[in-house]
Amino acid sequence: MNKSSLSEFLLLEFSEVWEFQILHFILFLVFYLTATTANLLIVSAITSDYHLHTPMYFLLMNLAIQDVGQISVIFPVSMANSLMNDSHISYSGCIVQVLFYVFFISSDYSLLTVMAYDRYVAICTPLQYEMVMNRHTCLQMVMAVWIISCFYAVLHTVGTFSPAFCSNVVNQFFCEIPHLLRLVCSKLYLIEIGILLLSAVVAAGCFVFIVVTYVHIFTAVMRFPAGQGRKRAFSTCLPHLTVFSVFIFTSYLAYYKPVSDSSSLLDLAVTMIYSMVPPLMNPLIYSIRNKEIKNALKKLICLVFAAQNSFLKGVILNSV
Repeated sequence: MNKSSLSEFLLLEFSEVWEFQILHFILFLVFYLTATTANLLIVSAITSDYHLHTPMYFLLMNLAIQDVGQISVIFPVSMANSLMNDSHISYSGCIVQVLFYVFFISSDYSLLTVMAYDRYVAICTPLQYEMVMNRHTCLQMVMAVWIISCFYAVLHTVGTFSPAFCSNVVNQFFCEIPHLLRLVCSKLYLIEIGILLLSAVVAAGCFVFIVVTYVHIFTAVMRFPAGQGRKRAFSTCLPHLTVFSVFIFTSYLAYYKPVSDSSSLLDLAVTMIYSMVPPLMNPLIYSIRNKEIKNALKKLICLVFAAQNSFLKGVILNSV
């Protein structure tokens, strides 16, 4: 089988038993709805409350949008396959999945890096914050993140699908690059290997930058008087650093360890951690521990209920 005759790929089935397929569908559906709802609530809260129209929350809103995009690229396809007891994905569908997933993953790395810098400026040099992280600069940073991520995604997609494939059996529940490279029967896959190695260097650079940034932040926080300010800084920064560490180490393990010829429980577990934990944990970190977000969510819920009551009253009056 070669590239010219390849029209579809076969994705990994979680089980050959129908009941387990349904269980997989239900678990993924619960995760998807929970993560999507949490992130969309953050987006709605920030856009509806003008008090939150600041660089910090603008970055958080973009992160929430990215998280929704990231899980929407892969999980609905996997859920549909389980529900229909099918494992096929078209060749073009696989290309689109790789393109958008790499785009959202790379933008996630970049946004978390920018957010670490934002926290550094806010905590270590608060008097310069409005000058350094003004709206214009913040917008430029986010635009740069999306543009670079788009270029980066195209580069990976071309590098992955340029060679010919000798098989169409992907030992993963979505089109993940390392498992696709296992199917290549041409030395052109070395181009994508080179791109992945370059990506590893860039990601490691981002990680070192974030760690150094948080060292400076924690050093500055320790100089604060013991109290609410220190507690708030630690409660935001520590979970952020923890989630990013889990994200980068599991994705490194997924992309840079040798991939087995058959399906591996370790491969599956690692992929599920880096694809599921950050989109679910990010809204929890930035909403449950954030008083401004919680107040904005309360206002948003009150507005929704008020609008719903007004609509119902109008319907009742018209019917009378």
